[in-house]
Amino acid sequence: MTAFAEHDLTLPDGRTLHAYDSGGPGLTVLWHHGTPNLGAPPGPLLPLGEELGIRWVAYDRPGYGSSTPVPGRTVGTAAEYATAVTGALGIGRFAVLGHSGGSSHALACAALLPDRVLAAAGLAAVAPFHDETWFAGMAGPGALRAAVEGRAAKEAYEATARFDPAVFTDGDFAALKGSWSWLDSVVQPALGAVGLIDDDLAYVAPWGADPAAITAPVLLVHGEDDRMVPAAHSRWLAERCPGAELRLTPGDGHISVLDHAAAALTWLADQASSASEATTGAT
Repeated sequence: MTAFAEHDLTLPDGRTLHAYDSGGPGLTVLWHHGTPNLGAPPGPLLPLGEELGIRWVAYDRPGYGSSTPVPGRTVGTAAEYATAVTGALGIGRFAVLGHSGGSSHALACAALLPDRVLAAAGLAAVAPFHDETWFAGMAGPGALRAAVEGRAAKEAYEATARFDPAVFTDGDFAALKGSWSWLDSVVQPALGAVGLIDDDLAYVAPWGADPAAITAPVLLVHGEDDRMVPAAHSRWLAERCPGAELRLTPGDGHISVLDHAAAALTWLADQASSASEATTGAT
């Protein structure tokens, strides 16, 4: 099984960012975690990653684990953190992969770091907040509606919030007990973290990054039965990301869509390899 070195990086302003690195010479895939999660790379994908020769790199977003909170951070500041982590590890170009809100951060990196990001893949991505239709189809929009009202409302909401099982399908619960039971190991330590509040506030604020600016290949995978982040979010993104490939998976919800993550990782490795070869050929 892939082992990770963990580092607490000190950023130029003195803040700490907790990072993960599997090491190795292969393609670097920078994993972006969901909300609320710690940032450890996805356990169920590690065996395939070894076959593909992937070097996994990741970090806990500010406010999770030992990463210093950054109130007011945006989705787009993920590019700053990605630059800090890869720079500290001596990594040049890399691919990005994420789930749920992590997909949004991955896409923001691709938009803001066009010379660094070889390819981007997101599962169950959250689109930039645009209007009331953004909430359409969400089984439990209360947390994000509270975020729209501001930090005080969001903090008050979280003080009494309880998990609503309506946001998950039967397939989601099956995945949580089976193929993606690993998620419990990164969700439980993140519950109650200020990072959750900062994440949700970022999702309903301007990203500080334009998906239309992405030049790297993009794959968006979304379950058609997703009740937490409806598939309309990936449709919206696909219409605006130049050349994006959209895969809607019938019967999948927010978690069971992760059963397609292996195919997304294989796609990512293929696209990154092609992009890297094209760059080498051009020089």
